[in-house]
Amino acid sequence: MVFWEGYVSDEVMGTFAPIVVYWLYAGFYQMLLPALDKYRLHTKQEEDEKNSVPLAVVVKGVLLQQLVQATVAQGLFLLTSNVDASGITSQPSLPVQLVQIVIAMFVMDTWQYFVHRYMHQNKYLYRHIHSQHHRLVVPYAIGALYNHPLEGLLLDTFGGAISFLASGMTARTAVIFFCFAVIKTVDDHCGLWLPGNIFHLFFQNNTAYHDIHHQLHGTKYNYSQPFFNIWDKFLGTHMPYDLVKRPEGGFEARLKKD
Repeated sequence: MVFWEGYVSDEVMGTFAPIVVYWLYAGFYQMLLPALDKYRLHTKQEEDEKNSVPLAVVVKGVLLQQLVQATVAQGLFLLTSNVDASGITSQPSLPVQLVQIVIAMFVMDTWQYFVHRYMHQNKYLYRHIHSQHHRLVVPYAIGALYNHPLEGLLLDTFGGAISFLASGMTARTAVIFFCFAVIKTVDDHCGLWLPGNIFHLFFQNNTAYHDIHHQLHGTKYNYSQPFFNIWDKFLGTHMPYDLVKRPEGGFEARLKKD
C-alpha cells in the first residue's frame, strides 16, 4: 500500500514524481543558498565568474531533458507492464525490492561511469556534447541535470532504463528508486557542505567528491556518479581531496594527489 494508490497509477508516479522531486529539492537549495554562504564550496563571486551559462538557459535545458525522460519512461512502463486480468500488478516482498534497488544502483553507476568517462576521453564528444555540463564549473542544485540533449538521453535516460530493466523492479519500486537517484544527483551538485548531510555521512561519492570533477584540474578524475565511487577506485581515476575551511567562510575541496 502506497499513499498514491487509488489516485494515480504507479506508472504515472514513476514518470512524474522524479521530476517534481527534482524541482522541489533543487528549488529548496536554490532558495536557501543566499543564507548558506558559510557552507559553500565556492564563493558567489567564483560562481558568477567561472560559470559561462545563465540560470534561465540551465532551467530550459533541464526541462528539455526531463521531457525526454518522461516520454521514455511512459513507453518503458507500457512495454513492461504485468497487470493481471483484474488490473492489479503483483508486488514483490520488501526484501526483494531492496535487492532490486541495490542492483539498479550498481547498474546505473556502471553505465554512467563508462559513458561519462568516454565522453571525457573522446575529444569530439567532449567538445560538442559533454562540455555543456561543464560550463557549470561551480555546480549548483538546479543545474544537476543540465546536459546536452544527447548526453541526457545516453547517460541519464538510457542509464535509468537499463537499471530498471536489469533489476526487474516494478513501476512502484521504480518510483522510490528514481526519486532517490534524483535527490542524490541534486545533492551531489548543490555546491554546499552542510553539517549532518546524510549523503556525506554514508556516501564517499558526495558533493565535494563531484566538485573535484567539475574543477578544471580535476576533470580526468572522479567520474563515478551518482551513488558509489567503486569504479574510480578500481580503475585508477579516484582523486581524494582535502576539505579546507576558507578564511572568509565556507569550504574548499582541494585535490590531494597520492
